[in-house]
Amino acid sequence: MSTERPRQMKGFGGGRGGAAMMSPKQKIEKGTFKRLCSYITKKYKARFIAVIICIIISSITSVLGIMSLRTVIDEYITPLVGTANPDYSNFATFMMAVAGIFITGTIATFIYSRFMAMISQGVLRDIRDEMFEKMQKLPIKYFDTHTHGEIMSHYTNDIDTLRQMISQSLPNLISSVITIVSTMVAMFSMNIALTIFVIAFSIFTVFIVKTIASKSSKFFVSQQESLATVNGYVEEMLNGQKVIKVFTHEDKTKEEFDVLNNKLNSDMYNANRFANSLMPIAGNLGNLQYVSVAIVGSMWALASTNPIELLGTLVSFLQLSKSFSRPVSQVMNQFNSIIMALAGAGRIFKLIDTTPEVDEGNVTLVNAEKNDKGELVEVEKHTGMWAWKRPLEDGKFEYIELKGYITLTDVDFGYNEEKQVLHDVSLYAKPGQKIAFVGATGAGKTTITNLINRFYDIIDGKVEYDGIDIKQIKKDDLRHSLGMVLQDTNLFTGTIKENIRYGKSDATDEEVYNAAKLANADGFIKMLPQGYDTMLTENGAQLSQGQRQLISIARAAIANPPVMILDEATSSIDTRTEKLVQDGMDKLMDGRTVLVIAHRLSTVRNSKAILVLENGRIIERGEHDFLIDQKGTYYKLYTGAFELE
Repeated sequence: MSTERPRQMKGFGGGRGGAAMMSPKQKIEKGTFKRLCSYITKKYKARFIAVIICIIISSITSVLGIMSLRTVIDEYITPLVGTANPDYSNFATFMMAVAGIFITGTIATFIYSRFMAMISQGVLRDIRDEMFEKMQKLPIKYFDTHTHGEIMSHYTNDIDTLRQMISQSLPNLISSVITIVSTMVAMFSMNIALTIFVIAFSIFTVFIVKTIASKSSKFFVSQQESLATVNGYVEEMLNGQKVIKVFTHEDKTKEEFDVLNNKLNSDMYNANRFANSLMPIAGNLGNLQYVSVAIVGSMWALASTNPIELLGTLVSFLQLSKSFSRPVSQVMNQFNSIIMALAGAGRIFKLIDTTPEVDEGNVTLVNAEKNDKGELVEVEKHTGMWAWKRPLEDGKFEYIELKGYITLTDVDFGYNEEKQVLHDVSLYAKPGQKIAFVGATGAGKTTITNLINRFYDIIDGKVEYDGIDIKQIKKDDLRHSLGMVLQDTNLFTGTIKENIRYGKSDATDEEVYNAAKLANADGFIKMLPQGYDTMLTENGAQLSQGQRQLISIARAAIANPPVMILDEATSSIDTRTEKLVQDGMDKLMDGRTVLVIAHRLSTVRNSKAILVLENGRIIERGEHDFLIDQKGTYYKLYTGAFELE
């Protein structure tokens, strides 16, 4: 029975992990819009107020421009009709004033557009910073249960929907509301009865549009979730192209993608089939309102004693009614963008609100040296000696030299409540000792090292480091004292020198060279065209797997930790290179505690103790010769009677 932790990605032909699909009936959480607006008011309040002022100016100038039609018709055009020598001087002055109004509105629109661009990009930058900062504090478990594609979707799709909302939908919404209010006031000043008719017709329009929009809004959340799942699957398949082709799994992969793609297509269709009809329906209802107002208004004017005197009022009112219905339609049009943005914001806030790693430790790691009395004291500069600084009840501190004693006592652990992975695991490792873990895949070897790093916390038992319960040690300080070389190498974009220096940011060039020599990487690095300044991209794709692993080992070596964990560190290296690496590792382990996980049993022969695990239990322990003499599981594994899977 496998005891490895459950993985998000099930591989080819298996069930899919990824984001849990949200039911279309689920709604966006309350408070999302308010929380999103807080990002604007928190740092950009002054600019946003300026935006609102400019929008008010733009909207009012637009209404004033329309109302000027009544003055033009009633006071300048109608009186001058039939006049022999009309005087247009006053008319020209008035039109210049109208032009000034429109210019003012144009300038205000330009200013608030520029400010909104600044605000939107600033808010998105702040959200990205907060997301990335939170990711650094999340436990490993979060990344084990969420696909890379799903997480990346927060930075791409969700952020893009927010950009559209903040830079376009939000200012349009504010502008529309202000225009509606100012237009309504202007219409009431002209004719109360016609205004009531326009409002009643607009309410009917809003009811129709809202009914249609409500049918689509519930699908937008599901659409964003489906998009994240598709991105996660594509990202996984891109990373596994070689495996797909080796096992001729192209057809099966295509079938799995089709299922996810069809789900996305269905969600997008359901979200947009009603949404796409909003504007045409709202537009046609607006045109119907315009015609209705024209008919009713004409009847009102004709019923008066002097219809000509009402001509300017009627023309202006018709334009105002159109200006009133247009922002109503715009509000409805922005509805879908806002729903999509709030769905994306909800997913982003879900990541930001994820519970970070709990760190209740108060023991820290400090530079130390011994004074004349032989007592440990804390110093500022690095002396090559480290100490644990543990606070005491009386307010003083106790200093314990960092040596690398690792002890596990009756440890039980499970990645979830249903499945226990380790059972009553006890072991100890002293400085200078090399402890090897052997066993089939899923036996619990890597899990033990994850517990020492506190990537996960134990259910029961105790893990101690130099006699201190690791729960009392701050996680950063604990991990700073540990070095790890993993089976999967991770190199970053930058030079080889920068990648090695990743283990110690203030390392000198000489320390980089010495670490590379210790890992036997110096030889092949010097043969590269730019040597240590060779630029690596795409996880060092231009290097062989073995060369990447050597750089990874050099990165751990430069950190000079008292405890080194090697998780299948030589599994990707050929036999000849393995001997070179093993020589380097023998130098590296001098005076250090070394925990080794290895499938190649030849690499653990010189271990002080070999622990054989099976189904989360230690079933054998001892040196190589002792275990061979016992003729148990290790003997069968070593002689080939059993094989590691």
